[in-house]
Amino acid sequence: MNMNDLGRGYIQLYTGDGKGKTTASLGLALRAVGRGLRVLVIQFLKGDELPSGEEIAVKDLAPNLEIRRRGAPGFIEEGRVSGKDRELAGAALEEAGREMETGSWDVIILDEINVAVHFDLIPLQDVLSLLDRKPEGLEMVLTGRRAPQELIDRADLVTEMREVKHYYHSGVPARRGIEK
Repeated sequence: MNMNDLGRGYIQLYTGDGKGKTTASLGLALRAVGRGLRVLVIQFLKGDELPSGEEIAVKDLAPNLEIRRRGAPGFIEEGRVSGKDRELAGAALEEAGREMETGSWDVIILDEINVAVHFDLIPLQDVLSLLDRKPEGLEMVLTGRRAPQELIDRADLVTEMREVKHYYHSGVPARRGIEK
């Protein structure tokens, strides 16, 4: 494990139907890198062919901040999950476990993992088992809507994002640089 002054690493969980879960986790990542910590972001369900705005932005922060997208291109809809989606999510969870055990990272963010569990792409028990193996000094952040109660109970910090108003409902699509 990198020598950091975190002491005990905690489990943070960002959930809810409002916008900002990934954004909050990336804000934490920037703060951590600014203080000399190394951060890995594994994005479940985000597999578009083009690089995201955040991927473009963090290139200059490598190797201290790395983002890895591990989902299939396109959107996953509830009830329309493929074997390939499950395979990619399972591989991403295994990758998270391997990376966690290397000691190379101070913070690991599992972006959209709550949704991967909700869509039954990965078993909840496998995520709980991963958290059981978390090294003492590693900070872990789990994001995504519909976090199961078992993950909420396991986390040390839980933030629920609640939508009050969003221009998407007025027909404004996701905009490059703001939502994607």
